[in-house]
Amino acid sequence: MPGRTTQTSDSGPTTGTGRALPAGALGPAARPSRASRASGLAAACHPLPAAAVTLFAAVLSATAGQRLPAAALTVTAVATGQLSVGWCNDRADLRRDLAAGRRDKPLAAGTVSPAAVSRAAALALLLCVPLSLAAGPLAGAVHLAGVAAAWAYNLRLKSTAASWVPYALAFGLLPAFVTLGLPGAPWPPVWLTAAAALLGAGAHFANVLPDIADDLATGVRGLPQRLGFRRSAAVAGLLVLGSAAALVAGPPGAVTPYGWALLAATAFTLVLAALRPVGKVPFRAVMAVAGADVVLLAFELRP
Repeated sequence: MPGRTTQTSDSGPTTGTGRALPAGALGPAARPSRASRASGLAAACHPLPAAAVTLFAAVLSATAGQRLPAAALTVTAVATGQLSVGWCNDRADLRRDLAAGRRDKPLAAGTVSPAAVSRAAALALLLCVPLSLAAGPLAGAVHLAGVAAAWAYNLRLKSTAASWVPYALAFGLLPAFVTLGLPGAPWPPVWLTAAAALLGAGAHFANVLPDIADDLATGVRGLPQRLGFRRSAAVAGLLVLGSAAALVAGPPGAVTPYGWALLAATAFTLVLAALRPVGKVPFRAVMAVAGADVVLLAFELRP
């Protein structure tokens, strides 16, 4: 579906409508204050998703039995990887955000410069490499593969039908990064990998729902955009429900009362979100279920 795309001409950058972008759109004429630049740089890293994934890694590390130094290393590696991914995402989306008039984005608003975000992304990625490998060659390679998948999403795959693959891969590999750092380097159980991958794919579908119209207008045609709002909301719910089911039914032994409660709460939450599939409601429903999943993991993975 054709939409507005950002183009360049001899007279400067324009949107697909032929209108010139505002002066200073690619770098404000009035230099922001240092505090404003720092705030913009912090906002451009997608702090809430970065913090959520880092917290997930911390819970996995603690419940898998990692000692404090190893757990700190794991969490720091994940944090730097997430920072690099967030900054890369905003930098890669700059032209589309300008075309869509996304003044809520620090780069599009001119709060922080593209060069500063590019440097921050590169520095975070450079730090992530040795931190990841310090957990062990195999563990480090697994984590860096997940980070590479996220960068591939930002730079290319988000506009393809395979847009969900990097999310599933990166989330699915996170438990392996944790367990491969344990003595003996064990792989995580299949059910945990499947649950994490399903949760990641579901988060992708839910996360893009509020921006589908803007995405289509600027040429982003990932799988959720191709399916449309309602079908993508339904897919997000099914994936998250599948993730919760894997966490509940996967571990050996009888299902715990908390497990049954989680499945019931997940189904109830997703039904409520389906009744009002607008704005950020589906995404918030997915995040609520993800939080409950993390609590369940804390019980399932206790040594």
